[in-house]
Parts: sequence; C-alpha cells; structure tokens
Amino acid sequence: MRTAVTRGAASAGEVKGDSFAWPFTTPLYVGSALNPINSSIIATAMVPIAADLNVPVGATAVLVSSLYLASAVAQPTAGKLAEVLGPRRIFLSGIVLVLLGGLVGGFGRNLAMLTVARVLIGVGTSAAFPCAMVMIRRRAQGGGLDAPPGGVLGGLAIAGMATAAVGPPVGGLLVGAAGWRLAFLINIPITVIALVMAVRWLPEDPPLDRGNSGFRTIANRIDLPGILGFATFMTALVVFLMGLPDPEWVVLAVFVVAAVPTVMWELRTSTPFFDFRGLAANGALARTYLRQALTLLGVYSVMYGMTQWMEAAHGFSTVQAGLLLLPMGAVSALLSGPLARRNLVRGPLIVAALTMLLGSAGIMLLTSTSRAIAVVLVSLIFGVTSAATTVGNQTALYTAAPADQIGTASGLFRTFGYLGTITSSVIGSIVFRDGTSDQGLHTLGFVLVAAGVAVLLLTVLDRRLMGRRADRAPGASPHSHTPQTTANAETHPRKENHA
Repeated sequence: MRTAVTRGAASAGEVKGDSFAWPFTTPLYVGSALNPINSSIIATAMVPIAADLNVPVGATAVLVSSLYLASAVAQPTAGKLAEVLGPRRIFLSGIVLVLLGGLVGGFGRNLAMLTVARVLIGVGTSAAFPCAMVMIRRRAQGGGLDAPPGGVLGGLAIAGMATAAVGPPVGGLLVGAAGWRLAFLINIPITVIALVMAVRWLPEDPPLDRGNSGFRTIANRIDLPGILGFATFMTALVVFLMGLPDPEWVVLAVFVVAAVPTVMWELRTSTPFFDFRGLAANGALARTYLRQALTLLGVYSVMYGMTQWMEAAHGFSTVQAGLLLLPMGAVSALLSGPLARRNLVRGPLIVAALTMLLGSAGIMLLTSTSRAIAVVLVSLIFGVTSAATTVGNQTALYTAAPADQIGTASGLFRTFGYLGTITSSVIGSIVFRDGTSDQGLHTLGFVLVAAGVAVLLLTVLDRRLMGRRADRAPGASPHSHTPQTTANAETHPRKENHA
C-alpha cells in the first residue's frame, strides 16, 4: 500500500503537466476569484451609493447581506447541480449570471435594482468553486492521481482568500477614480474573459441521458425538496444572525419550522441534498467545516472589525486602513502556493490555530495610540492564518469528501465559511455597540482567543489528521459507494487499484 501511495504521488507531477496545464486551471481561478472580490469590493462603495441614491448609509448594508445570503444558499446547490448536470454547464451558467448582475447593478437606478444585482452576482459566483472542485477531482481520478493536485488547490486558495483581502484597497481606488458603478461594471470584462476561456478550454460535460433529463427525474436526483428546505432554513438562520444583537424571534421560529421537516426528509430520502447521516459518520469532514467557520471568524473580524476600529478609534482614513491591511492579503497569497504544493494538512492547520491565537492576543494589546507598524504586524500574523487555514482545510476537504459528493461538500465548505464571516460581523456589532473603542477591540480579541483555542483542539485532537500529508489521509466517507483512491488505502480497503 505504501508503495502505491508513493508511486501515485511521484507521478502526480507528470500527469499534472498534461491534465492540469494552465488552459484548464486559468478559467477555474478567474471564476473562483469573482465571489471574494465581489464580497469585499462593495465595502468602499456603500457611502457613495447612499449619497447618490439619497438613502441612509445603513440601508446600503443590504448590498452586503444579500450577497452573503445568496452565496450561503447557492454554494452547495451549485455543487449538487454540478454533480448531476455537469460542472462545465453550471460553471458557464454561473458566469452568465454574474455578467447579468454586473449590468443590472452598473445601470441600476435605485437600491432595489442594486440588491437584485447583488443576489444575481452572489448566485452566479457561487458556482465557480464547487464546479472547480468537481472538475479537478474527476480529472485527477482520470489521470490516476492518488494525491490531490497541490499546485492546483493552491491556486484556488489564492483566488479565494487573497483576493478578498485585496478587494477593499482595489475597490477604493476604482470607486475613487470612476465612481461606485464601477464596483458592479468591473464584472463585465472579467466575466467575458472568463466565459471565453471556459468555453474554449474547459472539457465538455458528457451528454445528458435523454431518458433521465426530464424535470421530474432531475428534481429527484438533486433532491429539490431538500434544496428548497435548506434554502429556507439557511435564509432564516442568516437573517437571524445578521439581526443580532437585536434578535428577531419570528425569524428564529421560521428557521425551526423549516429546519425540522427538512432534516426529517433528508434522513428518509435515498438521495439527500444534505446528507446528515453521511456527515455524522464522516467526522473528518464535519470537523473541517467547523475549523473553516471558526478560523474565518477570526480572519474576517480583523478585516472588518479592526478596520472599523482603525477608522473610528485610531483616526486612520479609509484609504490608510485599507493599505494597512494590504500586507495581510499579500502574505496570504505568497504562502498559499508553496503550502498547497506539498499537500500538507495537519501542519498548516496547527500553524493556522497558533497564529490565530497569537494574532488575537496581539489585538488585545493594541490601543488607539499604537503605532501603525503594530497594526500591520497583527494583520501579517492573520495573513499566515488565512493562508494556512485555507490550504489545510481545502486539502482536508478534498481528501475527506466522498468523490461523488465533492461538489455539494465543497459548497457546504464555503457555506460554513460564510457563517463564520457573518458571525464575525455580528460579534463586531456587539462589541462596538456602545461605540468603537479600545475596550471593544480587546473584547473582540478575547472572543477570538477562545475561537483559536477551539480550532487548535479540533486540530490536535483529530486522529484523522495524524498523517503528515494529504496522500496519507483518509478519504471518502464509509457511506460512499465510489471506489476509494490509493490515498485512502491505508484506512479503507479499496475495490479498484489505479496504481
């Protein structure tokens, strides 16, 4: 078994040279960057939008929440559709929706049109990452790769986290130079380029079976009732979280009323959208989701909570605050590639937890009289956290998710990340409820220390992460009916030998 693993890992570079050349990976990277860019670039446009449309600045918060909400629901849905209908079809459909959203928002005349545009962009950009993971997993299996293609996963990591950190300063420059509409219109040239590349370079999906392509058949295969139930209770949960610290109990009741029958349905149906039984049996995947949510809670608390503190309490301008956080994105981008190429899992996750603890302790030491270099150092530490957690958890996801459910699992991975992001804004609202102050910042740091301890425990106590590399980690769920890869041979007997 060890020989097979080593042999497969050794041949990865040879196969990758043909199967994972730049024409295949480039459209995946561009598509995967659209969601984080649109998530963060709007931050600098909200004040100008409010002024131009003559609405309160607080009302423009719906432009942020609508994209988060749409993305949290659409990510696993797009993954499920990719598994059933084909990842290329869903990838292209998503890009078209982003293009449409850019047009609607760029020429929108009121807040309602801009909100519709953000929903379209959220749904459209949500297709890229799960579709990319499906295509990468299938191509790796077709090439006989026993380990995940680390360089390719590293590119996705850079496209995901690093671009989110770069979004605010880039958005500030664009909005300052050409107005807030460019925050929407920028999607048009990017999506056109991505669309051309995807049509030309991504492999075509197998033709749909005419006997299985009817609406009723497809609805059964994708578990349409499960998707609708998930969308309902997830929407209620996100709306409830966004309303804190002033809870909307009616919304929470809607969540419970929608969640209970949905869970019961998913436990009974033969092809569940949200496989609760499989997730309960696959502890490695469940812990990956939790680690991602908790760590992104810390990273986005720095990106948004510290930014608010820097502007309101420390006195930095919006541009200065954005520039002080720019090194965080740069460090994340520089470290993601080298870490991913080595297919490491446990090491990066331990580094992520430890740096999160160190950075959170640093937050508790900052004051409104601290020098700018101290703020930069804290952000640099969280840059390491961002790179290590994205690479480690993304590779853990690749190896832990059943091969036939990688799309849905990748979407849920992003959904849990969004829950962490949303929770970070909730915590920021609570700690700064009585005004942005050093005390509120220190309370935020204390909360992040607790989250960092939880991440560390989820990592060091996870026996499934004891192997040092992803090609030695356990893979598919025991409930998966797909053949196990050689990477999983040491834990689960495999039915086929690709070595």
